[in-house]
Amino acid sequence: MKPGGAVDRFRSILRKLSSTQAGASLGSPALTPPRIGLALGGGFARGIAHVGVLKALEREHIPIHCIAGVSAGAIVAAAYASGTPVEDIARIGCAMRFNDVARWTIGWLGLVQSERMARFLKRLLKKYRFEEMGIPLGVLATDLGTGQAVLFRDEGDVILPIRASCSYPGLFQPIKYQDRLLVDGAMCMEVPALLARKMGATHVISVGMPMQGPVVTPQNMLQVVNRCFQILQNRNEDAWRQESDLVLTPDVRAVKWDGFESGQQMIEAGARAVEEALPKIREWLKPFAPAAAALNPAEQLAG
Repeated sequence: MKPGGAVDRFRSILRKLSSTQAGASLGSPALTPPRIGLALGGGFARGIAHVGVLKALEREHIPIHCIAGVSAGAIVAAAYASGTPVEDIARIGCAMRFNDVARWTIGWLGLVQSERMARFLKRLLKKYRFEEMGIPLGVLATDLGTGQAVLFRDEGDVILPIRASCSYPGLFQPIKYQDRLLVDGAMCMEVPALLARKMGATHVISVGMPMQGPVVTPQNMLQVVNRCFQILQNRNEDAWRQESDLVLTPDVRAVKWDGFESGQQMIEAGARAVEEALPKIREWLKPFAPAAAALNPAEQLAG
């Protein structure tokens, strides 16, 4: 493009912006583009489906303004917010096994310790502090003493809050934090929709895993305990659903709680859940599409 043409194009962009501002000053209510927050629930191995959700949103150029997670969702949320490419999260998630994040050490408060998870997270994440994240990140844990939610965001170390959020009761030993013992964030809220709302989201997309279907028969004590927690959480979904503008439920009902070997299948299920919801998401963004193009002079001049 000739220099003069580039200048003319840029001036045209400025005129569009000026006319928009003038219209607002004449009494027209100024529309605010939606701030989409993504709330990722737990699910242990089945949380790999969250990667498919991110892949589909990225492919469709859906902007994410903040991201919050509990348990497995906290791992995926932190990786994405830290700048780890989605393809790398998918590759690592599909190769992941239980022993990568846990070490069997039978104790009074749990059967395994999560020091290995700290090493795993340092390989997976690009940044390790909340204030360094490319996208605002929130992590939710549960105070074992009070049953109240413990919110981590804005600043500080990311590793310990994620370990706490993943501390599944009875399996992982609780994490000591200040004068508290912290366990899995899903114990107080299965999907952190309210946290995403508190972080400034005007539109919250919540991703929750469905209860396993009857075709999945528990094979050991931990799978029995997990199924019981699923039943309880399934009957107490109202709180987080009320804070959600859209709920995605990847169809991973046939996948076991610890079914890491089904990683690719779960990623595809997450992507399908987004594809089915795209019309509604695009409806949120539709009024602002022309403005978004006008507000990107670099792309306009490159054309």
